[in-house]
This record gives sequence, structure tokens and C-alpha cells, in this order.
Amino acid sequence: MVRVYKVWLSILIIVGVGVSCGKDSETKLAQNLRNCADEQKLSPKQQTHIQQQIHAEEKSRKIEEIFRQKVRGGLNGNVLVAQKGLILYKKCFGLGHFERSERDTLVEDSKFQLASLSKTFTAVGTLKLIEAGKLQFEDTIQKFYPDFPYHGITVRELLSHRSGLPNYQYAFDDSMKVNFYKKEKPYPSNATIMHWFATVKPTPQRYNIPGRGFSYSNTNYMVLASIIEKVTGESYETYIRKNIFEPLGMHHTFVATTKNDSINYHRTAGYQWNRRIPKDYYDDVVGDKGIYSTTGDLFRWYRALNGDCLLQKKSLAEAFVPRSFERKGAKNYGYGFRMMLNDLNQPEYIYHSGWWKGYNTMFWFSPKDEYVIIILSNRYNTTVYQIKELIEVLHGSSDNKMAAGDSEVEI
Repeated sequence: MVRVYKVWLSILIIVGVGVSCGKDSETKLAQNLRNCADEQKLSPKQQTHIQQQIHAEEKSRKIEEIFRQKVRGGLNGNVLVAQKGLILYKKCFGLGHFERSERDTLVEDSKFQLASLSKTFTAVGTLKLIEAGKLQFEDTIQKFYPDFPYHGITVRELLSHRSGLPNYQYAFDDSMKVNFYKKEKPYPSNATIMHWFATVKPTPQRYNIPGRGFSYSNTNYMVLASIIEKVTGESYETYIRKNIFEPLGMHHTFVATTKNDSINYHRTAGYQWNRRIPKDYYDDVVGDKGIYSTTGDLFRWYRALNGDCLLQKKSLAEAFVPRSFERKGAKNYGYGFRMMLNDLNQPEYIYHSGWWKGYNTMFWFSPKDEYVIIILSNRYNTTVYQIKELIEVLHGSSDNKMAAGDSEVEI
């Protein structure tokens, strides 16, 4: 009996050590991700050297004037500009809510709807599943949703907007909203939209044949978020929070479907001019939009993307490969990221912008010159997308592709 007890005790100890090691491994991984996303710790000597190297003081002064002009042009929001690990400029302009009796001034932790900038998180979340062997680029939608009416569309084509699918926001007529209305759930979810596709083939059925050409459609990333839910058995919100937000220390970032009252702290509202835009019918459909964040958390996102720690280097590099050459030009798209190409068809700048119900966003960075521009606005204003002057300042001259090209980028 004593011998049996000792055997079981040994097994329990081994199992316990195994569980402990597993938890320690997860904790260590999360800590490494946080360290990767943390602000670069520079010694006073290093900081002085970089400041002199990039002419930080002069750039900060010029950036200040550019944003003052944007504010005069109606910009209401938060901004952050950094280069080589140094924050050159960080400011809050305006209000989080215009109609409140007390002035609701924007602060650093004010949270903005990222709109299509949310696609960058969905893309990386998808790549993480591919890297883990739980998903393949050539998997079709039918592998996860057998009743989906359009065949031959792969995960690769969803990521690169080459599926040819119509935008779900315009694909269904208003009768769908009436026929599938539920009082307890008045707003459709991703599951609702996938059910609609399976029930009624929307018209037009397709814009393009899969793989034939680039056609930007929010449906691609709504479907990717739905596939993430099928593969993981978790909600999109839970998966993204557990695998990206929490490990990176993005404590002020959340998905619109999050059921947590604490997210409302410093949460902004979207406006068209000074008119507040109410909750939209499609606000609970996520993956293509729906993530709220701050300039500080997006700075962490930028550092993680450029720190070779979020994914294996090879996996993340896939996101930054241009995949659409049907039309000549510098603009292109990878997996969840837009880009401006140089003469060798390599990404000179990587970015994503967004617009959704009063919110405008811009996330733009240069791998070569190691800078990032983050602009989050909660009152519709096109100056958010006009970044030519900022690029000229950060580049150090006007001799660059963006300066010679468009002053505005795609939403």
C-alpha cells in the first residue's frame, strides 16, 4: 500500500511540475511580448545621440505646426509621432463628447474606434493560427462554414482582399433586417451575417472571380473573424484579447462586443461635424472594424510589429508582401496592411487607415526610417489622411515617393 501511495505521489509531482512548467512557459512568453512592446529604454547618452542624429528638436517643432494647422482645419483627436524609439510629438486636441454639460476633454487614455485599422489585428490573429498549424492559407470558407454560398475562396484571398465577395453592409436588402429581427438581439453579429449569406445569396453575387483581382471588401475580414471563432471555439473578442491585447500590455484596447463596463472609461463617441452618431446597425459585426484603442496602445502595437516577437519573422513578413499588381502604381495591399512601394516593388511605407461613423484613423510607419504616425479622430475630418507634410519632416527631405504622389491615402 505504501508503495502504491509513493507511485501515485510521484505521478502527481510529475504532473504538477508539467502544469507548472506550462504556466511558467505561458507567463514567460507573455512577459517577452510585453518587453517587446515596451518603450525602448535608452540611456541619457543614447537618447542624446538619437536626438542629434534625427534632429529631433527641429522635427518636433515642425510637427507641432503641422498639427496646429490640422486643428484649425477641424481635427478633433489624439496624435502620436515617434522615430527610432523617441516620441517626437504627442498631443490631445478637443473633446471626447461634445454634448455633455461638463467639458469632456480628450486625455492620453481616450479610446477611439479604429474602424478599418482593426483589420491589422484580425490579420495577425489569423497568421498566428496559421503559424500554430490550426489553419492553412489554402483552407476554403466551406471547411468552417459548409453552407456559405460562394465556393473556391481561400483564407489567403480573404486576407489580401482578392475573394471577390460583396460588402455585407450593402449586399442584403432591408427585408433581412425585418425577417431576422430579434428583440433580445436587435443588432446582427458575425454569426448572423454568416447565416444570412447561407440563407440568401445576395445580389450582386460577386464583384470578381476569386483570385482574379484586388477588391477591397469588409466582408473578407468579417469572414476571417468568423473563421477564427470556429477554429478556436472562442469569440473573436476573447481570442484577440488573450493572444494580442493582454500579452502586449495593451490594457486600453478592446473589441466593441466586450461585455465589461470598465471599457467605457474614457471611451469617446463619434461625430459628423458636431452631431453625435448613434449606435450603428452593424456595430456588433467585428473583424473588419470594431476595435477601440489609444495612441499609446497603438504605439505598443507598432513596436510589437517591428520587434520580431509577435510572430516568427517569416510569418509576419507575409503580411508585408504586396499581392496585387493588376494596376500599375505605388499603392498595394498585403495581409491586413496597405503599403506604398518603391521602384523595386518593395514596401517603402506600411499603413492602414479607417473610417466608421464619425471616426477617422491613420496608422503609418516607415521600416527604413523607423518612424510611426498615429492619428485618431472622433469627428469626421479628412485632414487625418493628409500626411504628406509629416512624411517630409520625418524623412528629412521632400525627395520621397509620398511627397511626389498623393497627399491623401485610401480609407
